[in-house]
Amino acid sequence: MAESTVAEVMDELAALEDPKVRAVNEKHGDDHGVNLTKLRAVAKRLKTQQELAQQLWATGDTAARLLALLICRPKAFERDELDVMLREARTPKVHDWLVNYVVKKNPHAEDLRVAWTADSDPVVASAGWALTTERVAKKPEGLDLSGLLDVIEAEMKDAPDRLQWAMNHCLAQIGIEHAEYRARAIGIGERLRVLEDYPTPPNCTSPFAPIWISEMVRRQSEK
Repeated sequence: MAESTVAEVMDELAALEDPKVRAVNEKHGDDHGVNLTKLRAVAKRLKTQQELAQQLWATGDTAARLLALLICRPKAFERDELDVMLREARTPKVHDWLVNYVVKKNPHAEDLRVAWTADSDPVVASAGWALTTERVAKKPEGLDLSGLLDVIEAEMKDAPDRLQWAMNHCLAQIGIEHAEYRARAIGIGERLRVLEDYPTPPNCTSPFAPIWISEMVRRQSEK
């Protein structure tokens, strides 16, 4: 029964394929053409199904993997299973959803954060930094924030795109959440000038850390 269910779901995803959506996604490195609102509607109907999620992941299809991440049980995965999944998740959206929707809710998240941050693969390391950013914001106790700033200052400028983006987010988060490190975080951003010229749409905050930090602190002070 389960196998035919996978086949049925794959047929449904194929029917939702939209060439225009695929063209937009491919510009961001994502090889799927399913509208995410429609994908979420499929997930809502299927509800939580861990076994089906694992089978959909095993197809290697990006849309199927995104759906798998929506219907899985995040706490059910073993540590090594998540490590393998992350290394297989080479498209940005699958990578982001795996980290944010699954790993962050898994009991092995802290162990993986430490291991991934030190990994030689920059895409894997970016996941470690994303988990570190989450801790900076929500559970900073035990983190060496000064040490994190040392690493960012030394390595962010020359880091590959996705790792650089994740480190920059961590830099901004430290500056936003921790007033005692704010001046140093802004100073690092100003010296390294990472993402200074990033095209930012109107009404959006620039990812350039000094602007990002200042804007978020200003908003918090207005609350």
